[in-house]
Amino acid sequence: MSEPLAYRMRPQTIEEFVGQKHLLGKDGLLSKSLSGKPTSLLLWGPPGTGKTTLAHLIGKATSRQTIVINAVTTGIPDLKKLLAQADHPVLFVDEIHRWSKSQQDFLLPFVESGEVLLVGSTTENPYYEVIGPLLSRLRVLRLEPLSDEDIKEILKKAIIDPKGLGEFTIEMPEEVMDFVAQVSAGDARSALNLLEDLFNLSVPVDGKYTLQIPSEDVLRRLPYDKTGDEHYQVISAFIKCIRGSDPDAAVYWLSRMLKSGEDPTFIARRLVILAAEDIGLADPWALLIAQSGFSAVEQIGVPECGLILSEVAVYLAQAPKSNSTAKAIWTAQETVEKTTPPVPIHLRNANFRGLKNLGWGRDYKYPHDHKSGFVKQEYLPKELLGSKFFEPTDIGFEKRIKERMESRGQVEKDDKNE
Repeated sequence: MSEPLAYRMRPQTIEEFVGQKHLLGKDGLLSKSLSGKPTSLLLWGPPGTGKTTLAHLIGKATSRQTIVINAVTTGIPDLKKLLAQADHPVLFVDEIHRWSKSQQDFLLPFVESGEVLLVGSTTENPYYEVIGPLLSRLRVLRLEPLSDEDIKEILKKAIIDPKGLGEFTIEMPEEVMDFVAQVSAGDARSALNLLEDLFNLSVPVDGKYTLQIPSEDVLRRLPYDKTGDEHYQVISAFIKCIRGSDPDAAVYWLSRMLKSGEDPTFIARRLVILAAEDIGLADPWALLIAQSGFSAVEQIGVPECGLILSEVAVYLAQAPKSNSTAKAIWTAQETVEKTTPPVPIHLRNANFRGLKNLGWGRDYKYPHDHKSGFVKQEYLPKELLGSKFFEPTDIGFEKRIKERMESRGQVEKDDKNE
């Protein structure tokens, strides 16, 4: 057979489909589309989860002609010809996120009128990659990676199905099946390709093929793309576990990114931002350590820079947390958006000729003229007097800053501190 095993084993009926039970249940939207109540859909999920197969099954269920195109190789002129030759087709656009805004705009009137039942597929987050007007006309369905049990079910079928390897006598030990399921990481296509490779590598003994785990390393497929959706999901998990003070999770997600080829300077930059946003003055050393780590990562490079990133990530994870300085700048920025009163006269620069005669700088109190190096005076415009942007916490080093501000009357003392 010339076609790849994964192609031959593509399900032809919904009964043959494995996985995505959350969408194919009794009341699932895909079940309705497959029972003759179709609606335009956008299937969003990683490779090998059944997006193309489901599009074909929807076309069969609706008895409509199915047009399958890839956004990378098909432009508007080609699409116009295809649509002119079809009557209310199901149009499956693989990798729809690859189309430009104008190409996506072209589909709007066809989808709006119902002339085309659109089924798009994407591995990227559609809320970033698909234009709003088109997205509002589609139901977005998230397809999840297949479980190990789903993958094993697919492998078992492929071994006995006449369309697959059923004409051969094959033994696939449980440990080999576990290996394939783990290496494929929820991707049915990858699992079937690996099964076919293992079969081709095996030598029959008395007409029986016994599949074995290959002696050479087989790289586990990591569901990661440095510019794709998984890139944003993994860095999100990394940042959140450090913010949540879990060093073990921090090292795990860090390893996921490094193993997938993520740019280490991208990770280091995120750590610098996190140190300022989520730790702040609760541990002022955190920012210095993160910045030092960033410089070291630039100088050292891969793979040893992983040691530096691990040290920084663990330090930041165990550090006390406060976002008071982050909230201070966010609140101040919101205030600036609403009002920008003039600089008070006593704070203005009077170094230019004639400005002192206008009163600029008059009544300004120079703090160093006072023993403590501090003197009370107003520094905000009169319209904003009493505004509080920085509100220190009792966490870590920030508690000392709060105590100093309390002694100056800059913040009210807590009853518990009196």
